[in-house]
Amino acid sequence: MRVQLFVPQDTTALALGADAVAMAIAKGITSRGLDIDVVRNGSRGMFWLEPLVELKTAAGRVAFGSVNVTDVESVLDAVERCVAGEEANCPLFLGASESIDYLAKQQRLTFKRSGIGDPLCLKNYQKLHGFKGLEKALTMSGQQIVDEVKTSGLRGRGGAAFPAGIKWQTVLNAPAEQKYIVCNADEGDSGTFADRLLMESDPYQLIEGMVIAGLAVGANQGYIYLRSEYPVAHNIMNQAIDNATKAGFLGKNIGDSGSDFFLEVRLGAGAYICGEETSLLESLEGKRGMVRAKPPLPAIEGLFGMPTVVNNVLTLGAVASILGEGATKYKDFGMGRSRGTLAVQLAGNIKRGGLIELAFGVTLRQIVDDFGAGTFSGRPIKAIQMGGPLGAFLPESQWDTPLDYEAFAAIKAMIGHGGIVVFDDTADMAAQARFAMEFCVVESCGKCTPCRIGSTRGVEVIDRIVSNQERDNNLILLHELCDTMELGSLCAMGGMTPFPVRSALTYFEEDFGLSSRGDH
Repeated sequence: MRVQLFVPQDTTALALGADAVAMAIAKGITSRGLDIDVVRNGSRGMFWLEPLVELKTAAGRVAFGSVNVTDVESVLDAVERCVAGEEANCPLFLGASESIDYLAKQQRLTFKRSGIGDPLCLKNYQKLHGFKGLEKALTMSGQQIVDEVKTSGLRGRGGAAFPAGIKWQTVLNAPAEQKYIVCNADEGDSGTFADRLLMESDPYQLIEGMVIAGLAVGANQGYIYLRSEYPVAHNIMNQAIDNATKAGFLGKNIGDSGSDFFLEVRLGAGAYICGEETSLLESLEGKRGMVRAKPPLPAIEGLFGMPTVVNNVLTLGAVASILGEGATKYKDFGMGRSRGTLAVQLAGNIKRGGLIELAFGVTLRQIVDDFGAGTFSGRPIKAIQMGGPLGAFLPESQWDTPLDYEAFAAIKAMIGHGGIVVFDDTADMAAQARFAMEFCVVESCGKCTPCRIGSTRGVEVIDRIVSNQERDNNLILLHELCDTMELGSLCAMGGMTPFPVRSALTYFEEDFGLSSRGDH
């Protein structure tokens, strides 16, 4: 068995010096005359341990982290001891990779291959049961594939949580000469990075899911709309598409099935609003990214006026697992109408940030305590925001709410894309509420008045409340303004901006200077 050392090449690991570590390891291997291969893999998502260096041994993989350039010599000493069957005797030694508690406690379906090997190696992907779902899909009719997705209970992981099978059924039933599959990879919510991690660590899974979607609804063209801030993912996806095309998993006559599917990556231009599906479609068509009025739905009239499936990276990635392992197995995870697993992204003021994949039903408190190990600052947690910049700020009384779409909707919150941002007790929640309105000012497409004007007025009204200018009247005005935005906006940009504002007012009133007066 060849001795291999794995050094991640995803964006987070690179930002923490992984390239320099990999170069130092390669140099050390040469100077020592060792017969060891260095493999650049994807991250396992344990970001507080990056760069995480792993050694493949006969007994499995063992890890060292986090490794800096100055640690390389001691790590290589430990590697030589491990290869010789001796104790590692290294302060950075973490033991078996799969036994690290952060990873061991997870239930990985979508991210089961993340970090296992070279993300661009087709043989590695197939060895880990990749394209198993596509092989099965090629033997099924479009309706059978759609039925399988329906049975799984998969809901869109982009935020709206709409049942994926129903969306696909609508596109399948729509008569048209041309249909499209569009992947929304414009991951712009605060505290989110799961889409990026999947594309950088397991790109063929996304490709496989998109091909399956094309077979399901009769589409032969797909587009990945990728945010411009992801250059590493852009490079990896383009290489993966090229490799998959040459291997016959993309392009004409996939697997000698007679079916075609072509795939391209298109870069966004930094507009948060293009994460909204109709604005994204406008951008793909070469227009300014502005929200379309619905109906018609994109499933009926989407890209270039044709029936279009628009799903995000995690949704399409899950499809590959569902077809490969079976809808029933996927459905066995979760609770209520929230089936399968959720990719939680833990960020903000947190000690152990990273990606956590678990079945729906776990609570925020369990995530933050068991995985995050509390705040990075060591101070008490004050608030948790989930669902991106439009998500509500949750006080401690709500941290035991199970991660379930309906349970969160019941408390006027949302799971969204699964991003969690933690704030300690020094955070000013009035400033955060103001930021929510200001964010909407900057990122609104400007098409509808409640969002465009309402957010501008919202910033002004919050400023007056905090400075105690006609506070009672301005509190009334702010609530009315939130009602107008929530009920009158064309899309979630304006419609959900009131969520963080209302929650901050309700649960952190002292930050607005209200508690001493008993105002609510």
